[in-house]
Amino acid sequence: MSNRLAGKTAFVTAAGQGIGRATALAFVQQGARVIATDVNAAALESLHKECGCTVDVLDVTQAEAVQAAAAKHGPVDVLFNGAGFVHAGSVLDCTEEEWEFAFSLNVRSQFRMIKAFLPGMLKKGNGSIINMASVAGSIKGAPSRFVYGATKAAVIGLTKSVAADFITQGVRCNAICPGWVLTPLVQKQIDDRARAQGIPVEQAAAALLGDKQPSMQFTTPDQLGALAVFLCSDAAINVRGAAWNMDGGWVAQ
Repeated sequence: MSNRLAGKTAFVTAAGQGIGRATALAFVQQGARVIATDVNAAALESLHKECGCTVDVLDVTQAEAVQAAAAKHGPVDVLFNGAGFVHAGSVLDCTEEEWEFAFSLNVRSQFRMIKAFLPGMLKKGNGSIINMASVAGSIKGAPSRFVYGATKAAVIGLTKSVAADFITQGVRCNAICPGWVLTPLVQKQIDDRARAQGIPVEQAAAALLGDKQPSMQFTTPDQLGALAVFLCSDAAINVRGAAWNMDGGWVAQ
């Protein structure tokens, strides 16, 4: 086990599966004490059995629950805001309710988490906040991702604003902006397409990537976890207010 994060306490949201789970595992492997949270208690129990981290059920859309979590587990050195929702469709497909839910989960939850945990970081004079954003948003317009792109653009703005306000107080805030990530949900889309069309899984994956990721390789949750480790390690002490793309060349097109 390496120790790039030895002595650090990390709080991770949406740790039950996908990017959040991979990040929690990466933090543990690098020596951090991890508090992993999610709305899925069974997924958290599975994670606990795998790595021994502390787990706690948390709905980040509930303001009182977020404040209680900060009081219970804080202060922390690292806050990883991984909770999010992908809505498919254009502006014409988006309802008022879907707009409200997407902004509540993708943006307002990060605001709540940061506001709850930031005071502890400021008191310590040190801390790293990592927000999950996306290439789809202010960086790149993506078809059929209207409200998702709007929320992720807001996350980048939130990230840069927090970073600017606390540069001289020891707290860093950065965003990770992936393209297509091979999460369990995406893998299910691939498998479903392969079965429906009677084609190999590899062909279905290539069709899903299309022209969105020129490398024709999915980013993996483990790769994003490794990036998160770097961003909250001392090696990234001067990385502040940055939006880190990991998109297989999508933006470079």
